[in-house]
Amino acid sequence: MSVITVRNLPDEVLRAIRVRAATHGRSTEAEIRFILEAAVTPEERVKLGSLLAEIVRERGGIDLQIVRNKTLAEPLKFE
Repeated sequence: MSVITVRNLPDEVLRAIRVRAATHGRSTEAEIRFILEAAVTPEERVKLGSLLAEIVRERGGIDLQIVRNKTLAEPLKFE
């Protein structure tokens, strides 16, 4: 993972990030990572799980009532 250094960051900005981090229950470093990731991630990005769920909803859903076959299997014979 890469490391970056940000120089000449105004004290007010760092203070605001610390407050925001505390509000979200994160460390300052984790909050900065979150902010940077949110800034570069496209809003219209399609997530595979969301796309699949939407397709299933459009088709009327899935029947999750799976009937189990309770027939006993024949044991293997090694003869």
